[in-house]
Order: sequence, then C-alpha cells, then structure tokens
Amino acid sequence: MTILNLFSDRKRLGLYSLGGLALLAGGGIGLLALTASVGVWFGWWDFRRGFDLLRIANNHADWIALACLAATITLPLADRLLRAGTAFRPGVLALTGTLAAALVYYYPQTFSAPEGVSYPPIHDISTDILNPPQFVDVLPLRVDAPNSTVYGDSPRLNAEELGRLTREAYPDLQPLRLSDSPDQVFARAMSAVESLGWELVASVPEDGRIEATDTTFWFRFKDDVIIKITREGAETLVNARSLSRVGGGDVGTNAKRLRAFFALL
Repeated sequence: MTILNLFSDRKRLGLYSLGGLALLAGGGIGLLALTASVGVWFGWWDFRRGFDLLRIANNHADWIALACLAATITLPLADRLLRAGTAFRPGVLALTGTLAAALVYYYPQTFSAPEGVSYPPIHDISTDILNPPQFVDVLPLRVDAPNSTVYGDSPRLNAEELGRLTREAYPDLQPLRLSDSPDQVFARAMSAVESLGWELVASVPEDGRIEATDTTFWFRFKDDVIIKITREGAETLVNARSLSRVGGGDVGTNAKRLRAFFALL
C-alpha cells in the first residue's frame, strides 16, 4: 500500500511539475513584458529600452504560448490515463501560463497598423495645414523633446509635404464649423478635454486657445494638443493640432486623438 501511494504521489508531482513549468514560462514572459512598461513609468529606463524588452518578450511568446497550450491539453488527458486524481488543477496552471504568453504575443500587434492599412511616417497632425495652430504654453514642457513644434520641421519633410500626407491619410480631419458662439464652443471644448482625460496646460478664452497634454498608458508617451477657436463670419471655426514629443511615426495615434475630440465636441 505504501509503494502504491508513493507511485501515486509521484504521478501527481509529475503532473503538477509540468503545470507549474508552463505557468512559470508563461508567467515569466508576461512579467518581462509588464516590466518593460513599468520601468518606463518609474524612470528606470526610457521608452527605447522598454520597447527592446517588449520585443524580446514578444519574439519568444508565440512558441511559449504553444508549448503551454500543449501542456494544457496534455495534462487532463494524462491525469485520466494515470488516474492521478489531481482534478485537473495542473491543467489550470498550464492554462494560466498559456493565456499570459498569448497576451504578450498579441498586445504588441496593437501598436501596428491593421492588415491592409498603412499610416504615413508623420507625428504632427493639424486640421489647418496652411496655418496650423501654434503652441505657446506647452513650449517649456518640450525643451528636451526631440520633435520640433515647427510644422513640417523634419529631416524627411517640409510643411507642404506634411500637409499633403495628412490630407491623403486623414481627409476627414478638417476645420469644424459651428453655428454656436465662440464662448459656447470654448466651454464645450474644455469639457471634451476633461472627458478625454488630457492634462490641461493652458486655457485662454480671450485668445480662443486651449493647450493640453495626453499621456499614453503603457509607455507614457506625451503628445501635446492645441485647440484654436475663432470667429469667421456667422460661424465659429475650430481647428486642432496634435503633436508627438518623440518618434517619427505615430501609427495614426494623433489622428485618432483629434477624431475623439471632435466627436465629443
């Protein structure tokens, strides 16, 4: 009876070891991916190192997820075959590791353009490409930012080329014309900024100008927004501009931000 119990214990230990190994592998790759962004949050390294760590995790996550999935499928079958009586608990461990690794593989894909969609390598989006709104109060916050606030100031672009790429990629982003008074529109714009969770930098009603900063969640990228509200005849004209502080391309992020603002407005 003692030998049978010992053999049964070994079977259980073997199954739990396999489940634990899968959990360790999947959880470990998940922890590495999480650390990539947490390190940026706490200032341990910059976003470039964070992306490097996330890339390492992503490059290994697919085969780890497949290995964990194989263990998840195998463990319940082995439990029945060996009659180990583990009640599938090792399989739950392996399934947890599978999900963690799968998330690490899937999440970085959200940074990429959807299949069949391409974004121009630009990071400065303005509804007015001829006379883009000019930042004022945000400027001191960008003293160390690699990207200039001068429209089209890039080694690869000029203002005319940036405007052309913007119109081709985002033809829907045009100045918004409203029948309400500038004061009413300004108040609604302020409400939209608050709803979107942007950090307000400046609110100057007499100038029709609002400046704010939006910080992305995972890698804490800071993009600056300026909203300009003017009167043009019987209409109130609203222009907006969103500009990344770092990076050559934004994978459509600045355009999405402006769309969200205008949708609320």
